[in-house]
Amino acid sequence: MKIVISIGGSVVVPEKIDKEYVGSFAGFIRELSKKHSLALVVGGGKTAREYIDVARGFGSSETFCDMIGINVSRINAMLLISGIGGGVNLLPSGDLVSARKAFEDGRIVVMGGAHPGQSTDAVAALLAEFIRADLLINASDVDGVYNLDPQRHGDARRYDVISTGDLLDILKSKSLRAGKYELIDTLAVKIIQRSGIKTIFLNGRDLKNMEDAIDEKKFIGTVIED
Repeated sequence: MKIVISIGGSVVVPEKIDKEYVGSFAGFIRELSKKHSLALVVGGGKTAREYIDVARGFGSSETFCDMIGINVSRINAMLLISGIGGGVNLLPSGDLVSARKAFEDGRIVVMGGAHPGQSTDAVAALLAEFIRADLLINASDVDGVYNLDPQRHGDARRYDVISTGDLLDILKSKSLRAGKYELIDTLAVKIIQRSGIKTIFLNGRDLKNMEDAIDEKKFIGTVIED
């Protein structure tokens, strides 16, 4: 299969760099690449939000704040490239065309953000559409899509399956300011909707569960479908 994985920056760097996780995830990707063609899009996470909050306090525009987030996400992508080692692009692809070229050349593609106004989830959805991926995985620090924030509401319910339309309804109240894409942004969902890409939300730190999802075994997460 052709698989695109959007991996949250807060999964790679929760409070500080998680070297053990980066090493485990890199090894997982190396093994997975023996069976599938892979592209990874890495987010900026908490580190990007901290930089953005300071810049916003200085009066920077949202576009400039997005540019900060993009650069942080690319640093995270470089960290993952270091962990994977061979068979991967040497530097994060800065746009979809160079990412597709590296992908078609048989490399594991790793990239961060690409354009202001787009979350890395949107970049991942666009890349999945561009390369006609069979599967898009959104790997964050939660185990799926919930009707409420599970970290704030004990009665939050995880969806096993949700439509893109219902997901868009959930996102209506979400902020689209730079660095504030807490679940996924509306642009990413609309790309998934128009492309019909099979999409799965799951916890990026549970690699066995991710493997089960890819192998179409029972897993914990949310499937997006229409």
